[in-house]
Amino acid sequence: MTQASASPGLKLSQRAQRVTLSPNAAAGARAAALAAQGRDVIALNAGEPDFDTPETIKQAAVAALQRGETKYTSTQGTAALRQAVVRKYEREQGLGYVPQEIIVSNGGKQVIFTAFAATLDAGDEVVLPAPYWPSFPDMVKVNDGVPVIVPCGKDDGFKLSAQALESAITPRTRWLVLNTPSNPTGALYGPVELAALAAVLRRHPHVWILLDELYEHIWFTAEAPLHWLHVAPDLRERTLLVNGASKTYAMTGWRIGWGAGPAALVEAMTAIQSQVSSGSNSIAQAAVAAALEAPDQSFVTQARAAYARRAALVTQAINAIDGLSVLPLQGSFFAYVHCAALIGRMRPDGRVIATDTDVVDWLLEAEGVAVVAGGAYGLSPYFRLSAAASEARLEEAVRRIARAVAALRLPERAPDLLEATP
Repeated sequence: MTQASASPGLKLSQRAQRVTLSPNAAAGARAAALAAQGRDVIALNAGEPDFDTPETIKQAAVAALQRGETKYTSTQGTAALRQAVVRKYEREQGLGYVPQEIIVSNGGKQVIFTAFAATLDAGDEVVLPAPYWPSFPDMVKVNDGVPVIVPCGKDDGFKLSAQALESAITPRTRWLVLNTPSNPTGALYGPVELAALAAVLRRHPHVWILLDELYEHIWFTAEAPLHWLHVAPDLRERTLLVNGASKTYAMTGWRIGWGAGPAALVEAMTAIQSQVSSGSNSIAQAAVAAALEAPDQSFVTQARAAYARRAALVTQAINAIDGLSVLPLQGSFFAYVHCAALIGRMRPDGRVIATDTDVVDWLLEAEGVAVVAGGAYGLSPYFRLSAAASEARLEEAVRRIARAVAALRLPERAPDLLEATP
């Protein structure tokens, strides 16, 4: 948003002018507008499971309503949910936390925002490997920090190397943000890669680690990934784990996330949250507690298997399209599609495809497939495609993408000029 777009007489803060509408939200708005005109749009722009929230979780919410759990909750989160999170980490990763080290918020995004608000002063730096989730740099900037973008290209598997991390750290660095499995690339850090990063961080004790693990249960490797704190247990007191129920349990609209970290940090984050939103929704917290404590976790494994099939489908189909390529997905449900070969091609109306935004606009305009341009994630020319849709919709989407790409043509080559003769 800019000052020019504000109402007359309204003076916007510099903070407000540093950030823009989420690119994912903007892409969704364009797709919705086209759908409202009667077009059949396949929306692969949003990171949202197509599964419904499991019935047992819904019934837990109903039971909470019937018990009258409709009052304000503790800013830090209900005792029941924080204890459920503690038990989750103990059961799944063998990590020992206590409720005082857990904060519950309105989604993982609020956890990240309050962590930055609690720790960043003007000019402090946050290292962000690119591609990144688009909210990361804007959340740093709105909290007066400086995002330090480190490009991590296809040849790097879209992952941060130890050498690149070492080069990015300065005395003003406060955080390194790691997201594994990754949104938007589907990349997954292995134990050797994590150990190399940990070795760098041990040399810089002023740098903390924010681990975004929202997609922790969506992995397609032979074995479950090794957790960061198993690789580097000595860095626990400098690590904030960020997680939530949205992806694992298909609970995006319930808006519950949590952070697990040192009690002093959680206390500061809680104080800030108390002045922003207070406690999260009471019914949603009861539902998430039930999800974490349920003896039957088959939904999680069944959903992972479905995402794996979809990831394989998308990878094979995209790589069969001339001009597009994608690395095999290791986790999450996103494909980061390389489209450099399309740059310079011409649409049937004669317009030249000059950027990945042009590619995305063409896919939506020509075939009604909504994806998000790679520029939003800090690395072009790519586009992000969500494989969280049904297999039938994904199959139709890639057919449409193939048709749209096939309709592009190479620009006609200008005839060679004849050499002038005397």
